Amino acid sequence: MTVVERIPGGITRRAQYFIGCHGHWTGRSDIEQYRARWIDHGIPEAQIDRVAAFETVWGGLALPPSPHYDGGPRTLSGDVPEGPGPDWHFEAGAQRTALPYSFVIGPGGEFGLHAGKWVPLHASVEGWVEALALADHARRCARTTTTLTGAAVDDLELVGFEEVPEVAGLADTWWRGSDSLIAVYRGEAEVMDAPQCRTATIYAGLDEWGLRGLDDIVRPST
Repeated sequence: MTVVERIPGGITRRAQYFIGCHGHWTGRSDIEQYRARWIDHGIPEAQIDRVAAFETVWGGLALPPSPHYDGGPRTLSGDVPEGPGPDWHFEAGAQRTALPYSFVIGPGGEFGLHAGKWVPLHASVEGWVEALALADHARRCARTTTTLTGAAVDDLELVGFEEVPEVAGLADTWWRGSDSLIAVYRGEAEVMDAPQCRTATIYAGLDEWGLRGLDDIVRPST
């Protein structure tokens, strides 16, 4: 199966284009080979099913690095669920570099960080992928790019901006204005209790294409 044939529905055409042009699959893991062993270790079957479903859609997908979190997971790949319930989570993929936190999928399918505490970045894996695609798009289209850190992030004036819905933002959010996009990254600051790590990137000088691109959602075929 080609990269294009494996691109899931339910994401924007922008994200599909991003995956098709810049992503590749390294191969899925066979989660079923671990099922009996994981059950013997007390992991509920429903949690194993969650890993298997994640692997079926996203397993082995390698994407260009995120602008933050030292690039994000090297590839998306599910691993053994960790409890206890009800907050079961599992690793979403190994880090590219040594980091004090892991990338995990939370109990509700959220994509986030875990380092003794759990901080969801996006409400879904799709949201993480959409954010990567939007960052790539904005970087290519912006006339100027400005980065703010620490307390300056809280001083951002977002009146007149609308939140970008497809990124399903939680700790990390995207905002669309009349001629700019703003990405706000709070996940690392929250998971490490390090407010100086708050970051915002302002992509300015955008026309209508730069603001949106192919942002219509492609619904899965039935």
